[in-house]
Amino acid sequence: MSIEVAQLSKIYGEQKAVDNISFSLKKGEIVGFLGPNGAGKSTTMKMITGYLPPSSGHAAVCGFDAVKEPMEVRRRVGYLPESNPLYFDMYVREFLRFIAGVHQLGAASEARVEEMIQVTGLAPESSKKIGALSKGYKQRVGLAQALLHNPEVLILDEPTSGLDPNQLVEIRQLIKSLGADKTVILSTHIMQEVEAMCSRVLIINKGKLVMDNPIAMLHQTRNSSGSIQVTFAEDTAQEELENLQGVSHVQRAEGNTWILFSDDVESVRKNLLQFALINNRNILSLQSNSQSLENIFRELTK
Repeated sequence: MSIEVAQLSKIYGEQKAVDNISFSLKKGEIVGFLGPNGAGKSTTMKMITGYLPPSSGHAAVCGFDAVKEPMEVRRRVGYLPESNPLYFDMYVREFLRFIAGVHQLGAASEARVEEMIQVTGLAPESSKKIGALSKGYKQRVGLAQALLHNPEVLILDEPTSGLDPNQLVEIRQLIKSLGADKTVILSTHIMQEVEAMCSRVLIINKGKLVMDNPIAMLHQTRNSSGSIQVTFAEDTAQEELENLQGVSHVQRAEGNTWILFSDDVESVRKNLLQFALINNRNILSLQSNSQSLENIFRELTK
């Protein structure tokens, strides 16, 4: 496995920032790491990279322990932190050459720097000082330095922060292409981003891992699991709707508007129309709500 996390915890006084989480990621996976602010995402990423020591448990990258073998881990990890720390007084190429020196790339440094400038779309701004760049281009510099030494594992904390829509598409495509032969774990608050790029999603809340599922499973259930909101012209009893086949439970929204929950929304929709026809009820509105990633996220973290 490229990343292995076992019973990992980080405690600050009385607060458990990360609480006994475990997961493993293999080569070729692009994994979305989601959670509300303060859930423990960045802390977990810092422990995987060896930047923070865990209070208990362990993290390993490509078989190397993040605490016992930190230099081996850093050779194999490309890390873009949320804060994206850069030297604003350095020019783009100067900074990337400096990072190449840190990674001891030697004779390959210059070619690798130029390749990363092209890959991340930095060419138009590459002669400027980093401090003079827009936020989006600064983010590209951070991504370039994370990729420079061709790491086996990429850990990206909010990698598309500050990008305009065109840049967003380009960076998404880049990350997807990198995922073919690397392991990528990225945190973001943009659900569409996860669905567009990732093969798997982890959700953390209050330090605990509350979901670990393939995106494909979400796609399979999207059109079946969820709810139906229906408004009748006439008074309708809750018991009548609860007795419909396929309905798991019913909730009144207001007046004659009801929300019907089910694992088979399409079947319930047909049963509902049949119920209205047989019982001479007029349906004023009917809306299906699929079980989207955003809805799942809100349910697990509210």
